[in-house]
Amino acid sequence: MSGPASLEIARSMFRPASGEALGEAARARFGRVVDCESGDHLDEAVATYFKAPHSYSGEDVVELSCHGSPVVLRRVLARAVALGARVAEPGEFTFRAFFNRRIDLAQAQAVRDLIDAQTDYQARVATRQLEGALSKRLTPLKDGLVEVIVHLESSVEFVEDDISPEASSALLVKLDGLVEALKGISRSFSFGRYVKEGFDLAIVGRPNVGKSSVFNRLIGTDRAIVTELPGTTRDALYESTSISGVPVRLIDTAGIRETNDVVETIGITRSRTAIADADISLVILDRSEPLTGDDAKLLDLVPEKRRIVVLNKDDLERRLDWDELVNRGATSIVAASALTGGGFDELGAAILARLSGDEVPERDDVMLTDARHYDAVRRAIGQVDSARGLMRERESEEVVLLRLHGALAALGEVTGETLTEDILGQIFATFCVGK
Repeated sequence: MSGPASLEIARSMFRPASGEALGEAARARFGRVVDCESGDHLDEAVATYFKAPHSYSGEDVVELSCHGSPVVLRRVLARAVALGARVAEPGEFTFRAFFNRRIDLAQAQAVRDLIDAQTDYQARVATRQLEGALSKRLTPLKDGLVEVIVHLESSVEFVEDDISPEASSALLVKLDGLVEALKGISRSFSFGRYVKEGFDLAIVGRPNVGKSSVFNRLIGTDRAIVTELPGTTRDALYESTSISGVPVRLIDTAGIRETNDVVETIGITRSRTAIADADISLVILDRSEPLTGDDAKLLDLVPEKRRIVVLNKDDLERRLDWDELVNRGATSIVAASALTGGGFDELGAAILARLSGDEVPERDDVMLTDARHYDAVRRAIGQVDSARGLMRERESEEVVLLRLHGALAALGEVTGETLTEDILGQIFATFCVGK
């Protein structure tokens, strides 16, 4: 419970076993939860009181740690509501923490990301955001922007003549640095969005090149049936896993080749759809055989920027011509063996590089993972860039200041300083109930 009446309500329904009144902050007490009207004993529990502002929400908070039975929890919750509490709205505890300035909006959204995390890496990225890593990265940039604004505002207020060329040149240098720093942050979104949302990875190839073996190796179990018979996989198989901590939905597709088999044709059509929808496709080729016509057609089918060519069966003698692949425009090629696992570390690195366009940040770097943050930073870059152009054209300070104030407002959206109540409501509505 969070709010000024939390302690009063808790005292009405909780009886410490020690007989002492509940009220000492940051101390857990064992006791019983009771219905003070009927006298019923609802549960044995541990109550902890956190006095404002030293709590999650920044308000008085009481936590009742009960047994996990849904029946018991419903009865305890009903008793609290009867005494004057109400059920929290989605994200309301975190919203109150934001409203009470205990955390900013970027940190508040990191709470949701931490709750939704499926991998250790996702949790680590969210934890860094929750600790204020993104906000701390933006603070000096906002301060630098304010310095330029103050300088121009002073020029407007106290100097009759236009700003001198020397001063203008110095301000432009500052703005150049701000733009480059903001661009560096914005580029991290190309990889950060996949860290948060995951990506689709299609495994494609002609029959019997080892697609299902690659699929099984990536998920770490024999999920797909593997035989020596071509065309074993007749329909797409889906499985969720992670690569270097980034969630991925793997799609093992039917082998693509010319066929008159009606069922296999349907599977091939679905394979083509999977290729179109996937963020990346692994084009599996048999390294122990020369390139076939079906292989060549498949390479033409999958766009280069969204594919990685995997030369499977690297444990066998090579008969496939690497130079022929390069001549066909293949730029990302990995030799691997689904049988031995050789080359799969290199494959994982190639997948991450393809996802990010070679902008993979360091594992513990600050990165943008939220589309709203990315949009705000990009708008800030556009405004500062426009201000630079206006300054070079010797436009009036008032016009330049409009752009710079727009950039400052855009960056303020990331931390919640310049958002309207309606937008805040939409953001917190995406949280799980309560927290």
